[in-house]
Amino acid sequence: MREEDRPVPRVLIVDDHPLFREGLRAALESSGGAVVVAEATTGGEVPESVDRHQPDVVIMDLSLPDISGIEATRRLTEDHAGLPVLILTMSDDDASLLAALQAGARGYVVKGAGSDEVLHALRTVAAGGAVIGSEIAARLSPLLSGSRQRDAEQLFPALTSREVEVLELIARGHDNRRIARELVLSEKTVRNHITHVFEKLQVTSRAEAVARARDAGLGEDTAGN
Repeated sequence: MREEDRPVPRVLIVDDHPLFREGLRAALESSGGAVVVAEATTGGEVPESVDRHQPDVVIMDLSLPDISGIEATRRLTEDHAGLPVLILTMSDDDASLLAALQAGARGYVVKGAGSDEVLHALRTVAAGGAVIGSEIAARLSPLLSGSRQRDAEQLFPALTSREVEVLELIARGHDNRRIARELVLSEKTVRNHITHVFEKLQVTSRAEAVARARDAGLGEDTAGN
């Protein structure tokens, strides 16, 4: 189904700035691409607004006067698992982006994006997709990779950060020469790190190390590498 042929999504806007809400409502409805069924100014108003107006999408700001938009998103996605949340915010930092996605947001767009981009994001999440604004999309892959590494460091507390990096590259199928090149190390240093990784994980082969790493979520973005 073409985007323009999909049903017009019903939208709840959550933002404490009345002028922004008015402008967003006007932009969405004048295009014919959405209908705003309700507005909320705080996170606390969201559950009642959702129950009363049954929106198809919630557009959520991160800066709210009572609770953060991230916490409001987390509560909403727990109580209404099928209801997509599109974050529309001034915050373009990595921490906010990652926290919003982990809270269950389906999309993240920075205020200042064109109305066409916001409408496309809205209709994408309403149709079950996920979308990241063009200004921050390029940062998403390394950001999620960093998140995986932090998770791996928690799963393998005996490993140093450098050893986790080496393990990640082993799990991607890289040989020692390529690991050395990517981490700007000598091959001898890489071999020493691998020896320590094997000892700490109590494995005896590269295949065993790869299996352990992939169980922890490392090395999963190997396509095209």
